[in-house]
Amino acid sequence: MQNIRALLYGLVGIAAIGTLVVLTASLTLAFAGMLAVFTVVKAMTPRLKPAPVRAKAKSTQFEMRVWNDGRGTIIDL
Repeated sequence: MQNIRALLYGLVGIAAIGTLVVLTASLTLAFAGMLAVFTVVKAMTPRLKPAPVRAKAKSTQFEMRVWNDGRGTIIDL
């Protein structure tokens, strides 16, 4: 009876370890797949470029305006 109980405990332990190994492997593959998808999507999407700022004169009086459109500083005289 002791040998049967020890054999049963051993089989339960081996089954538990096998279940944990399969769970760990499946989670690792899931995370690797998600990372691969995110990397491919990021590589395929175009980079967003900032829209240039359009300046309009308020009146006939000229004044110096300075702004940055994302590519450099612009000074409007």
